[in-house]
Amino acid sequence: MTAMPPRLGRIEDDRLITGQGRYTDDLAQPGALKAYFLRASIANGTVTTLNVEDAREMPGVVAIFTAADLEADGVAAYQAPLNVEGPDGTKYTATERPLLVSDRIRYLGEPLAMILAESLAEAMDAAEAIEVDFDDLDAVVHVTDARAEGAPLVHDDRAGNIGAIWGRGDWDGTRAALEASDKVVHLRLPISRVTAVAMEPRNAFAHMEEGGRLALYASYQHPVALRADLASCFGMEAESIRVVSRDVGGAFGMKSGPLREEMLVFWAAKMLGQPVRWRADRSEDFLSDEGGRDMVFDASLGLDAEGHFTALSVEVLQNIGAYATGRSMPAILNIGGIAGVYRTPAVAARIELVLTNTVPVTAYRGAGRPEATFIIEQLVDKAARQLGLDPIELRRRNLIQPDQMPWTSPFIFDYDSGDFPAILEAGLKNADAEGFAARKAESEAKGLLRGFGLALCVETSGGPYGRKSDDATDISFNADGTVTVAVGAFSAGQGLETAMVDLAAAELGLSPDRIRYVQGDTETVKKGKGMGGSSAMILGGSALQDGVSRVIAQAKEIAGDALEADAADIEYDAGTFRIAGTDREIEMTEVAKLAAESGVQLIGRGIFETDGPTFPNGCHVAEVEIDPETGRARLDRYSAIEDIGVVLNPQLAEGQIHGGAVQALGQVFLEEMRYGEGDGQLLTGTFMDYAMPRAEDMPLFNCGFHEVPTALNPLKVKGVGEAGSVGGMAAGMSAVCDALAQRGVEDFAMPASPGRVWAALDAAKG
Repeated sequence: MTAMPPRLGRIEDDRLITGQGRYTDDLAQPGALKAYFLRASIANGTVTTLNVEDAREMPGVVAIFTAADLEADGVAAYQAPLNVEGPDGTKYTATERPLLVSDRIRYLGEPLAMILAESLAEAMDAAEAIEVDFDDLDAVVHVTDARAEGAPLVHDDRAGNIGAIWGRGDWDGTRAALEASDKVVHLRLPISRVTAVAMEPRNAFAHMEEGGRLALYASYQHPVALRADLASCFGMEAESIRVVSRDVGGAFGMKSGPLREEMLVFWAAKMLGQPVRWRADRSEDFLSDEGGRDMVFDASLGLDAEGHFTALSVEVLQNIGAYATGRSMPAILNIGGIAGVYRTPAVAARIELVLTNTVPVTAYRGAGRPEATFIIEQLVDKAARQLGLDPIELRRRNLIQPDQMPWTSPFIFDYDSGDFPAILEAGLKNADAEGFAARKAESEAKGLLRGFGLALCVETSGGPYGRKSDDATDISFNADGTVTVAVGAFSAGQGLETAMVDLAAAELGLSPDRIRYVQGDTETVKKGKGMGGSSAMILGGSALQDGVSRVIAQAKEIAGDALEADAADIEYDAGTFRIAGTDREIEMTEVAKLAAESGVQLIGRGIFETDGPTFPNGCHVAEVEIDPETGRARLDRYSAIEDIGVVLNPQLAEGQIHGGAVQALGQVFLEEMRYGEGDGQLLTGTFMDYAMPRAEDMPLFNCGFHEVPTALNPLKVKGVGEAGSVGGMAAGMSAVCDALAQRGVEDFAMPASPGRVWAALDAAKG
């Protein structure tokens, strides 16, 4: 591969920061009906009255749809399929999730009716006129309450509110190893619920195109999959549907699907034969966006007399909200991360997916990876405190060594490459760990507690693990001398346009300004993985390489005909085809023109498939100052060293680490979705209640890379999009807990808000 040139800034920045972005809500939509959803005002109960007749006569109202209209059109409940086999052989499938609710309400904000009017104000007025009443029932919002004997059932056919049970590992061997250990450390903690809070709220626009094809434009991260879902749900041919997602202002896993509102906008346009648009406001996002994290774990780590790990057991209660679907799987898919970077010989885990009367939980940046890393790293820290050992030294004693690669794990994830000791040492040096004692003394002189937090993390990218994954990228030579790169991957703000254009330019030996980037339109992108799992460069970038090879090979045939030479004798370099060993040549532009005149499209349909994911890994270090008088915890320093394989664009990679770390640290210090006990009412439905991190809450980040190439793809890359979130949550909480432990606080649960920190310190005084 030709080296990618250094770049300052991103290609898409000029367009995005000058208001030239192409977001769905920017589309001109003359005459489009405005959609508004009537939502349930209770979290658990039954609809006893839903009368829309008077509302249908309101000014500007064109239609009001309910579940009865869906049923009349033959539209059934639709959700991502779930297929989990429990440890005892029980087969768990998805719970039925209707697009509009007709009777049973299972969480606050479920859609009951869809109002279509000439203006949003008229649609909202009509919603107020709908006669609706409920038979209200008690709600369960926490996993422990949902699993308690006699708890209200979210679904009558799911005893104990179990959505699914999953387990792996040698439980008998692990228990025996724990019993034989010299020391066993136990830890039980919750991991709080958060929501994506994308800068661009969800929105959609559907209309009938010329020729009779129905198009849906949406703020979405996997258009190809959405087209398939629409076809399946509404009994249509995929070719009769076009899905377009252009610029998307943040997705993070939440804007994947299938999602109810976007699908209903499409269906309403189909039913009415009129364009329909919907945009959620921020309050609606808090009510309806699927959340992330939210679990309680109970873990035990065994150690021998020398501090070597002997066994690890983990049991998780994962709150999946009101419906069990394929989107409930992040904790299961990435639980292998609990083994971490350590040589623990016996590991076992069990996960219960627990149904509650809350909005469903799905993938959120990291999608189970941060939680897994948090569990093992918190256990290691607690073991170090209880044994009186340096947490750094305890980690050194247990690291998988480079000469043990590839590593065959006792628990799921087998690592193909990595140098974990080198990552640790590089991370400590980058963080100036040796200077911590002096900084701690300075903090103490000011009456502040300073904590040092360390997290070693490893994750899967380009997966999921144990399954084949692929992606597609098409490379086209155009008659005007430009090249079109149509990617099956998807960018929702992570800089993929720059990465792909620069990669194509390097592979072709052309200037980046000759490369045109296309994404998210099923008209031109027929196949693709979309956004997810930090897979864009692993799969999509490798597919780009394949596409370049294919289009050049195709073009050599035409160049050979033009130069009266065999294609095997044609060389390509920087836009020129030449007969080897001669000065006879023809430019790519001329070749493209000749192809067009012959009715041939010069296009390389690049495909790359991998048998398994890569394993990015890193060392994250945080330092926190806590004021014991007020409980305020302030992040003072943050650094990270990541092995993401070959680093194609350091600027983009570092930006991804920054962004992921801030999202994780927001959860550590500020963010938490909360619901009222017993009634399931949303207590954090605005930014007055749900605190988001600001620039002033974060220090400057000090990030770097230690490259250990992987052989699992031709670019030798490992993925970076979720790295910051995977290490950030564990490192941030490690620093908080280290500071609090100095005053006798043993176990502390996020978020580290001033009130919670002060209360923990006050309780420790007793």
